[in-house]
Amino acid sequence: MAEIKQITMTVRDENLALHMGSGSLRVLATPAVVALMENAAASLAQVLLDNAELTTVGTMIAIEHTSPTPLGAEVTAEARLISEDGRTFQFEVSAFDKKGEIARGTHTRVSVKAEKFQAKADSKFDEV
Repeated sequence: MAEIKQITMTVRDENLALHMGSGSLRVLATPAVVALMENAAASLAQVLLDNAELTTVGTMIAIEHTSPTPLGAEVTAEARLISEDGRTFQFEVSAFDKKGEIARGTHTRVSVKAEKFQAKADSKFDEV
């Protein structure tokens, strides 16, 4: 069973800080880096689940985004499972471009019953 997952993307206009509203520069936005790392962790967690009715939701992410990446560059995010305790999965996450590491941190995901969780969210603001 794989305990590491990598996902690669090319930085496009919609991934830039200027377009995402997280800054004024034409560099890869921190929210885009976070999403890519979370996607890698979610993909890995899904493989580790042994029940098709389950999925995972992110509950915590803490990263340092330490190096800018320009439009058109390729970025790879990696999620490495560091522990699994019942429903909780802990990951080390990182992201790299061709010049090296651009971000690193940790991410926690918790398994939930997909239909039940979605129904709870959908009914959150229903009037009683």
